Amino acid sequence: MLEASLNQLEQLVNDLMQKNAQLTEQNTALGQELAQAKEENETLQLSLLEQEEKHGATAARIQALVERASAGVVNA
Repeated sequence: MLEASLNQLEQLVNDLMQKNAQLTEQNTALGQELAQAKEENETLQLSLLEQEEKHGATAARIQALVERASAGVVNA
């Protein structure tokens, strides 16, 4: 009976070690995916800031043109 219990315990330990190895691999893979996602997020945020800057400059130019056109109509 003691032998059977030891065999069961040995099997459980082996199973746990195998599961631990699998979880360690998954954790490493998830860590890499997280790092890539963070990098992509930073890239997208920078791109968004650049787009906002371009849109702001475009909006300012359009507003200046509208003001010039409006002033020309009033003076005409």
